[in-house]
Amino acid sequence: MKLILLVFLPLFFHYNCSPDRGTIASQDNQDSTVIISIAAVGDLMCHSMQYNYARVSKDSFDFNNSFIEVKKFLEETDFTFGNLETVIAGSEKGYSGYPFFNSPDDYSSSLKFAGFDLLSTANNHALDQGEKGVIRTIKQLKQNNLNYNGTFLSENDRDSIRIFDIKGIKIAFLSYTYGTNGIPIPKDKTYLINLIDFNLIENDIRNAKENGADLVLLHYHFGEEYKRDPTEYQKEVIEKSVRFGADIIIGSHPHVLQQIEHYKINNGKLDSGFIAYSLGNFISNQRWRYSDAGAILNFKITKNLVKDSIYLSGIEFIPTWVYKGIINKKREFVILPLEKNYIEKIDSIYSFLSSSDLISIKQAYVDTKEILSGENSKINFR
Repeated sequence: MKLILLVFLPLFFHYNCSPDRGTIASQDNQDSTVIISIAAVGDLMCHSMQYNYARVSKDSFDFNNSFIEVKKFLEETDFTFGNLETVIAGSEKGYSGYPFFNSPDDYSSSLKFAGFDLLSTANNHALDQGEKGVIRTIKQLKQNNLNYNGTFLSENDRDSIRIFDIKGIKIAFLSYTYGTNGIPIPKDKTYLINLIDFNLIENDIRNAKENGADLVLLHYHFGEEYKRDPTEYQKEVIEKSVRFGADIIIGSHPHVLQQIEHYKINNGKLDSGFIAYSLGNFISNQRWRYSDAGAILNFKITKNLVKDSIYLSGIEFIPTWVYKGIINKKREFVILPLEKNYIEKIDSIYSFLSSSDLISIKQAYVDTKEILSGENSKINFR
């Protein structure tokens, strides 16, 4: 179960956005501490091949099987989020994949089924279907009780910083993108999407901390596609964000995994934070090496409720790989977890895998460990 209270600032109201999971920590015990776990994944894409495979009837789709094997990992944490790199603009617009995405409504309901609590909507495809696409996507997410961040319905919505109270630990989530593929944002509605603007980011971080956030988590959509090392621009954004007071930073957009690094927190409660430059594709129809792999990032935060001290207490990755093929006579896309305990016997666990699939899976597992391990001995792989 997750119980997450969401505080919108500066509106100052609370509501229970996920009443079926978790409990609020008691502060009666003078020595009490709470530990929360958070899961993050990379790009949640929906190419035309994906919705064609998921089609049940003319305008009915079932994407649940795509997430069935990783659902338990996404649900077992206290909070789960990812990057929604598509638009849900309605069937009347016509469904489409790259380069101008528009996915079926059923895609959002399957993300709720999978265990997501929050979706970042600030990315280069957010305006693929214009202002109406932004608005309808948000309304569709709200209809499925999914929180959103990065695109907004109004100036007031944009200025209402999301602070989630997770079992007594308050985390602000902020989301920004480098751009919108050249699609202009209406001049009188710049609130529609958060661009990477250092003045805006500095003010948002300051406002979040002044209004009670224990830590600030930033999600950036930036970098160069298919490049496995961060660019100088990414490093510049990170350097300034850390200086502004960011505690944890997670990136998307390259569609491949990039390294993770630790850094010293500037004027924050955490002793040290980290940047995961890119979590790669969680699901897509990009079938080549590195883009068919991703990871579930799990990390834990511990807080002493009496001393008001807080620290990072563990980082763990579960490598993933996207299968595309036939299962029980039906075409499927399925995200497979590559836990180390059974990577060597995965052929017996998933009998539908071909010999070429097994080669790709084992290569993806090795690639993922090499990219994410680096010099960080603190990182574990499940």
